[in-house]
Amino acid sequence: MPERKRVAVLADSDTRWKWGASTARRLVPDHQLTGYLLRGRATPTARQLGEVGVRADRLAEVTCAEFLAEIERERYDVVVLALVGGAVQAVLHGARALWPVPARRPVLVTGYVGVVYEKLADGLLLRHGADLVLANSRHDAERFRAVYEGVGADSGAVTETALPFLGGAPYEPAGSRAHTVVFAVQPSVPDSRADRAYLLERAAGHARRHPEREVLIKLRSKPGEHTTHLEEQPYQRLAERIPGGLPANCRLVYGNMSEVLDGTDLLVTVSSTAALESLHRSIPTAVLTDLGIREALGNHHFLGSGCLASWDQLDSGLLPEGDPVWLAAHGVRPAGTPGPAGPATDAAAGTAADAGADAYAVARAKVAGLLAAARLPSPAPHYTLTTAPGYLPGILARHRLAPDGTPLPGAARQEAGESRLRRRLRAHLREAARGAYRHGVQRVAPVIRRLGEL
Repeated sequence: MPERKRVAVLADSDTRWKWGASTARRLVPDHQLTGYLLRGRATPTARQLGEVGVRADRLAEVTCAEFLAEIERERYDVVVLALVGGAVQAVLHGARALWPVPARRPVLVTGYVGVVYEKLADGLLLRHGADLVLANSRHDAERFRAVYEGVGADSGAVTETALPFLGGAPYEPAGSRAHTVVFAVQPSVPDSRADRAYLLERAAGHARRHPEREVLIKLRSKPGEHTTHLEEQPYQRLAERIPGGLPANCRLVYGNMSEVLDGTDLLVTVSSTAALESLHRSIPTAVLTDLGIREALGNHHFLGSGCLASWDQLDSGLLPEGDPVWLAAHGVRPAGTPGPAGPATDAAAGTAADAGADAYAVARAKVAGLLAAARLPSPAPHYTLTTAPGYLPGILARHRLAPDGTPLPGAARQEAGESRLRRRLRAHLREAARGAYRHGVQRVAPVIRRLGEL
């Protein structure tokens, strides 16, 4: 029996852990998974990790320097970097310092956790240098290659896949059960109190108009917890300010999104990746236009999807249907729908031209080829001290790395001491944030949450 491959995932939030661990399972189905959580503002709590529902054989919280020491010592076969762009760049330069010449090193994989609607060039160039840069759709793969080729960087790492957590049973109409509408909220979109209060009131209003329906407000985090983005105006607090409170058939819920979708008849959101999960299961899905169709909201990503709608239209009974052509281009193939005729999968180009093909077949083949090599070349990020001398050093310094990617002198000792202090601070600050939330100290809570970035 062949030996199981050793895979490590480094993630910096609950959603990126979900993406990274799910991606690892798609790329290397038979593996031993070790999880690492990058210490920082968005380090997930045990509750958040449990809600994601993806387990690791071992899980540890680390700094960037500690992680680099781990992957040098442990000799992993594959390392998945489920991080923001700056952290990915730091690890890539750290790996370059560890393996400055061709060597037996882990295959380095990175990508995006969901819809890419902002900081396209910045985020992509910070990810350049990984062996595979995963794109969640044909649409994204084309954009990614264009960015790399536009700066003269090698685009061969770009590999088309799909979101790794698309799945679940196909949608079945409610039948005898109550028709359930789920409003999937986002921590930072929209960001203003007035806009968030408006959307919450419209969801409550939908429940009042349709007392026979169940309306669920699907929340991402509890007060004092963080996700990838800061939530300055939590919906829990806004719900308390609705005159008369939420109607009886409208409530706040937490939980794994896939499990929530099991009983959903209409998914409503501004631009959440949950829309793609819902569309994959053929659940009617609405991307809200009430606040306009704007890049700042991310709903412009859904132009042509057939899903753009307002609460007024939903109140009147609209159940949007996704456009098949748009869905195919954006990596979503509803269960049971055949893929269009087309050329066979092109592994060399890193594309799955036949939408009916296994979305991860090309990526698995590329990983297998790299694992079979006796030695891999040193990672070669586009950003160097020659191409970005005013940008790169600051990124590396934030992760306690020198401009050459090596840990700064004394970084290990300093980070060890600071990590203990940060853990204590975060525990106290989370409790303070919960207290501020409970007692309605509106101006204090955002300050406490920002202090939690320490």
